[in-house]
Amino acid sequence: MSGLRILIVGSGAREHALCWRLSLEGAERVIVAPGNALMSDVADVRGDVSVADLDGVVALASAERVDLVVVGPEAPLAAGLADRLREAGICCFGPGAAAARIEASKSFAREVCRQASVPMATGASFESASPAIEYAEMLGLPVVVKADGLAAGKGVAICGTAVEVESSIREAVEGGRFGASGQRVIVEQWLDGVEASVIAICDGIDAVILPVARDHKRLRAGDEGPNTGGMGAYSPVAEADDLLVRRLHGEIFIPVLREMERRGTPFRGALFAGLMLTVNGPRVLEFNARLGDPETQAILARLDEPITPLLLAAATASLVAVGSRDPILGATKGATVALTLASDGYPESPRAGDAIDGITAARSTGALVFGAGVRLQGPAGMVTSGGRVLTVVGRGHDVAAAADAAYAAADLIIFAGKQVRWDIGRSLMGAVA
Repeated sequence: MSGLRILIVGSGAREHALCWRLSLEGAERVIVAPGNALMSDVADVRGDVSVADLDGVVALASAERVDLVVVGPEAPLAAGLADRLREAGICCFGPGAAAARIEASKSFAREVCRQASVPMATGASFESASPAIEYAEMLGLPVVVKADGLAAGKGVAICGTAVEVESSIREAVEGGRFGASGQRVIVEQWLDGVEASVIAICDGIDAVILPVARDHKRLRAGDEGPNTGGMGAYSPVAEADDLLVRRLHGEIFIPVLREMERRGTPFRGALFAGLMLTVNGPRVLEFNARLGDPETQAILARLDEPITPLLLAAATASLVAVGSRDPILGATKGATVALTLASDGYPESPRAGDAIDGITAARSTGALVFGAGVRLQGPAGMVTSGGRVLTVVGRGHDVAAAADAAYAAADLIIFAGKQVRWDIGRSLMGAVA
């Protein structure tokens, strides 16, 4: 959609992918705050305004007379940025703080699902360690322990032993590992199945669903190592055919939207459902109140219709005005694989300042390269500045071909201590994802 001035809030690869896509669709101007050094090819980077500076974001949006603000990360949404923007008369794609609780509090999400009759894993929330440990014993191993609040995707532990259960619970509730976010924990039954990330663009009443992706949270291949913010994703997901996605639309997204509206907190933005597809049907593992990362990078490279008018329509509660449509958005027949290139020490103690080489060479293969933890540093040029450094997206006629393209490009990018999972998308060829 041409002629629009759009502000993207965030600095990661997800926000870079949004800038790339909206620029490609003909936006008059794309601004990103704070952005990063690699985004300047597709956006006006405003590094002087941080995501935590709500006043600064509102002031920037007002001064630039933007038509739409798209909020990427969860923290400013939970802090009320969308509310502040709407109060200032600025159109925003992203839920208000009350609706963003569906991500900011997993116990709240469980209550919404209970009221909406949306199936989840058996579980309960606790603010003390001992009853949580006892409940886990009652459920039987393995169990999943989750910090109730925001933890940058790292607040989930799959526990296979009683020692792991007790350690995970006590570290969160008593040890302060996740700060205030871990003062309450959710203990859930572990579910057997395959995971899927399903994201809907919502206007408070209606929803349309983006191409389905599958994320990989654990640091190392074979689902080993600690949880991260996401080490890669691929799309499409064979198990999530159109029939299932229509079922998810009617049995999960619409009931949740109706429940949120009933509570007086309509959800306008991207509602992300992390699902486990089990033999007994889909079960919700979690909700996020924004587009996923790295899923967005894989999805936007597959989406076969403009996303700009949908973001604007959702922000203005007018998806119906886009026209009557199938709830499933169109996608290319091919596939995409998005690889996270992470820094040495990620996720616990990421190292910064390592020189990065090969981005231009990687892009010359046809791959997309989106920046996250990067910055410019004098003669060194581009250097690492965070845990997840880059996302490399490969495209192909199927997932295996897309994985080959992604890995070939990623191999050309060099920085000290680079971490890349070798099995993203290659699980379809026998590796464990």
